[in-house]
Amino acid sequence: MNEQQQSLLDFMRQQSDKLLSQTLEHIGLTFISLLIAVMIGLPLGILIARKKQLSGSVLGFAGVLQTIPSIALLGFMIPLLGIGPKPAIVALLLYALLPIIRNTYTGVTGVDASVKEAAVAMGMSKWQILKQVELPLAMPVILAGIRTATVINVGVATLASYIAAGGLGEFIFGGISLNNTNMILAGAIPAALLAIVFDFLLSLVQKLNFRKVRAGAYALPVFTLLLASFYFIPSAYGGKLTAGFTPEFMGRQDGNLGLRNKYGLKIHTTVISDAVMYKAAYEKELDVISGYSTDGRLKAYDLVVLEDDGHIFPPYYAAPIVSDIALKKFPDLERTLNMLSGTITDSVMTELNYRTDYLHQSPERVAKDFLVSKNLYKPSRNGKAGIIRIGSKIFGEQYILANMYAMLIRGNTDYDVSTKTGLGGTKICFDALTNNQIDFYPEYTGTGLLAILQAPAQTVNKLISDKERTYNFVKAEFSKRYSIKWLTPIGFNNAYALMMRRKQAQELNVKTISDLKNHLDTN
Repeated sequence: MNEQQQSLLDFMRQQSDKLLSQTLEHIGLTFISLLIAVMIGLPLGILIARKKQLSGSVLGFAGVLQTIPSIALLGFMIPLLGIGPKPAIVALLLYALLPIIRNTYTGVTGVDASVKEAAVAMGMSKWQILKQVELPLAMPVILAGIRTATVINVGVATLASYIAAGGLGEFIFGGISLNNTNMILAGAIPAALLAIVFDFLLSLVQKLNFRKVRAGAYALPVFTLLLASFYFIPSAYGGKLTAGFTPEFMGRQDGNLGLRNKYGLKIHTTVISDAVMYKAAYEKELDVISGYSTDGRLKAYDLVVLEDDGHIFPPYYAAPIVSDIALKKFPDLERTLNMLSGTITDSVMTELNYRTDYLHQSPERVAKDFLVSKNLYKPSRNGKAGIIRIGSKIFGEQYILANMYAMLIRGNTDYDVSTKTGLGGTKICFDALTNNQIDFYPEYTGTGLLAILQAPAQTVNKLISDKERTYNFVKAEFSKRYSIKWLTPIGFNNAYALMMRRKQAQELNVKTISDLKNHLDTN
């Protein structure tokens, strides 16, 4: 069933188990971080209310933390804490600190001085004044800060899926990668509802008179702790092995859906960015990962590809796809892009990826070295005949190809180039092309067949074993439906694959995906 035939409710019903586990993880992440943020932020707010000379520096530091882009903050945490929930929780609590500290400070310093003088006159100690006078009077303001922090955390927690921490971001980013609106909404709607519901509930709590309803003061942390524990429920029902899949792989028929339907593979999965998943497998934080057969990190981290003996992965031959508008506007473009066709084999692409992914050489240097070795490199003509816009997805191989095409165009034509690299996934690249935001980008036949055309299963089964027929099918359909031309394939087949650490695969005697399925069923 493709997206046109499947409604949002159908999708949510079909994915109800995954949706439930993601929602529980999302709630858990939100409240674990919130609980820790309150434990840190509340005392800090009280401290700077007592020692006002510290207020500027403390509030300023918390404010600076909140200005760091959330995806960058998660990235900073990975070298320190690895992947998974730990860096996500730390990042979320840092975002939650500012509203909690600021509102605690504002609430406590805002208590009427005459009330505090009366308490002193009654012989109350400083602790008694804080506990029985200042905090109850300041509580509505403090809770307003906690409300703000909660809503912030619900939103930012969607990014946690990029580092294998789970949550509703798995559906959102998978949907963006797959051009699947139902998938995006299945993650976005529950996330928005969570923010609205928690904000409403906290608004009711905010109206309570804590001087009269003392039980509420004790029930609130217990309730928060209960919600925080939700994070551990899905993993408690997981298997012995954990798989890390990219958001795109999770929702594809030639991905997790195909593994479940064709192989019956039931493995505890978590979503993770392909930028960190190879290292996570190497460091034994994941047992199985989705990957690409030409990825250089296979060699770097000594991973082994499991044989696809059930044949769910179609051919993924790479080729530039160009809009007909661009081909008419730039007559020399097709000839120039086809200069790369047939020049890069699987082993060559693996070596080029190894240089960028593991040796951290720049894609520009790797691209230039390759073109020089093939006598294809020419200095730029500094052409003024027009600007060709090149797009690429957000992984090393696409950066390399985009740089090669840019150099070929500048050296062999009178055109100039602008690059829009690092586009988030298939949907973003394809939408940019169909909306005339870019002129071309490198795509893969298998992705065109399954993720963009969403060909029926019967058609896929007929094509899947023949690379030429797959290429001819997507070429004809793209031309007919979208006025986009597939140029001649570059040469390599960057197929999806399941991978494990070589040593672990040998110990478990797992060589094929069926072996993995049998191992999971019997252990």
